[in-house]
Amino acid sequence: MDANEFFKEDYFAAKAGITLLEIKPGYGKTMMIITEQHLNAGNTTQGGAIFTLADLALAAAANSHGTLTLSLTSTINFFRTSAPGDTLYAEATERFLHKRTAHYHVDITNQKGELIADLEATMYRKETELPFNL
Repeated sequence: MDANEFFKEDYFAAKAGITLLEIKPGYGKTMMIITEQHLNAGNTTQGGAIFTLADLALAAAANSHGTLTLSLTSTINFFRTSAPGDTLYAEATERFLHKRTAHYHVDITNQKGELIADLEATMYRKETELPFNL
């Protein structure tokens, strides 16, 4: 199994319309086209949809080393709104990697390259090996 096949089993992200574009050691990139299903009552993109986009990029980057890695803490900051027709991208980059913990930064941008949100996460690396290698 390769990494893309593994992450296709993230059913929640798939149902939200999120696509994994790239995965390499310590890096993940995802994409989501905003539709009406992503909107909140204020007619802008629901924060949870943006968080899910960032979370899949984070999961790809953090698990790219072949070790099951889970979030300990995540903090997201929202800067701009988005609406139907916008394409959002999340790029996760590794900032720190150790035996049991790791830290990542995720930028969420729109099709114009404008920063929509960012997320910081500290992760816990379990001893469980994943069924893929990059």
